[in-house]
Amino acid sequence: MLTGKKVIGIGDASGMFPVDNETKNYNPRMMDQFDKLIQKKAYPWKIADIFPKVLVAGQNAGYLTKEGAALLDPTGDLNAGIPFCPPEGDAGTGMVATNSVAPRTGNVSAGTSVFAMIVLEHSLSQVYKELDIVATPSGAPVAMAHSNNCTSEYDNWIRLFHTVIEATGGKIKISELYDKLLSLALKGEKDCGGLLAYGYISGEHMTGFTEGRPLFVRKPDDHFTLENFMRCQLFTSLCAMKAGLDILFKNENIYIDRITGHGGFFKTAEVGQKIMAAAIGKPVSVMSTAGEGGAWGIALLASYLIKNSNTSLSSFLEKTVFKENKTVTVTSDPSDINGFNIFFSRYMNGLGIERAAVQFLRN
Repeated sequence: MLTGKKVIGIGDASGMFPVDNETKNYNPRMMDQFDKLIQKKAYPWKIADIFPKVLVAGQNAGYLTKEGAALLDPTGDLNAGIPFCPPEGDAGTGMVATNSVAPRTGNVSAGTSVFAMIVLEHSLSQVYKELDIVATPSGAPVAMAHSNNCTSEYDNWIRLFHTVIEATGGKIKISELYDKLLSLALKGEKDCGGLLAYGYISGEHMTGFTEGRPLFVRKPDDHFTLENFMRCQLFTSLCAMKAGLDILFKNENIYIDRITGHGGFFKTAEVGQKIMAAAIGKPVSVMSTAGEGGAWGIALLASYLIKNSNTSLSSFLEKTVFKENKTVTVTSDPSDINGFNIFFSRYMNGLGIERAAVQFLRN
């Protein structure tokens, strides 16, 4: 509608249908399989006929037409002729915004949901239902471990604590309360003192749930302190994602040099990074531009279209965009990693509690 071109970025294309990372196009073998599966339907088309053309970062995706300009700006101030980069969604633009498009890099977006994108050096040995295989905007293979639930449940707890404070005559900005309570998590016992929680506001495909029941549970003799409680809430928000990442790191021997975090989970200084580093077992970096997000990422892809000068996308980002970017990196602490692993084992062993809650707690 804007350019008259039916095209799509390879990252978005990989979410629609598997792509071949060598040819930078849809997987031909799988397209043939699809056509055979629908043969009895007698449609007047094949799957290749209806797909948009795949483009990689740096390729021209067309120009704004007069009709497209009029659609965007009926007043006529916007001129036709503006070049377009290949369109990408929040996964691809998030990789660009965090400089995570080269092999052995990755990013974690953590907020209402949490997902990790790991750029692979090679294809995985088999299919895993817990992982989605997509691509960077330049076509490198990416494994995505996505969890539906992250911060929503501890957001609810902090709002409850804020209401308690107000009910007793106290006053504190909720943003300050977030910082104070989340910082307490760093003072808790490494394994959360035996506490266990599930922040399943919705279902969680990583662990086999189509619906969820938020839970907090403990044994009578566990160490029920505010510090342990907050640490437990942060730990549990990352456990489903960790289940997917463990497949990459343990089953497939995938290695990464760096991982970059962005999203609300990282707003309180150091806390989100330390907890994430404990979960992943790798250093976690946060850039000064982490809050810019996908809109900035697509702007960078548009800039790359104009300025790439035959350099790779990863080189363009590394040497031009992020050359002087301020980055804070938190190294994973062995005792925190061990504590998270103990909690993670408790979490996986306790999934039957969550299943019972889903089964018996109904309207």
